[in-house]
Amino acid sequence: MSGNAWEWVQDCWHENYDKAPEDGKAWQEQNHGDCSLRVLRDGSWDDDADSLRSAGRNYGRQDDRHYNGFRLAQD
Repeated sequence: MSGNAWEWVQDCWHENYDKAPEDGKAWQEQNHGDCSLRVLRDGSWDDDADSLRSAGRNYGRQDDRHYNGFRLAQD
């Protein structure tokens, strides 16, 4: 599923992928991570098409209410 809602992930914000974990684990404070900012992925309904993909990456404060909402998935 892509687009329509930003997805919060557990990773702390890093400026680039240098020294990122290679095993799929969350990237926390290691290598100068800023855990006051969390990674957002995918883009939302009001973003440009470039943001509406799984590689789309941004950041936000955990207490920022701009990124509210939910996504419902059914199996």
